[in-house]
Amino acid sequence: MITGNDIAEIVDLKKYLAQEFEVKDLGQLKYFLGIEISHGPKGMFLSQRKYVLDLLKETGMLGCRPAATPIEQNCRLSKDVGTPVDKECYQRLVGRLISLSLTT
Repeated sequence: MITGNDIAEIVDLKKYLAQEFEVKDLGQLKYFLGIEISHGPKGMFLSQRKYVLDLLKETGMLGCRPAATPIEQNCRLSKDVGTPVDKECYQRLVGRLISLSLTT
């Protein structure tokens, strides 16, 4: 990914990189690491809407509504009741949420 406001410098850099490495110009950036990029007259607009929607869909929470508390009041937790959580899925979700919180 190359960005800047001097088109001549960008062209020169692309030529230099093409001499040193095998590169492919994919054109204007549209999506990178979960971030959508829209180009307009005033610059670039970054959004993670698609990333969040994909995350909600993957976890089965796309139709969920906001709640004042994460769990109902006076709920008693027990290791013998309910379905165990898939450890790898949980760790992946936590990692994706951390990534999302750091890039917003």
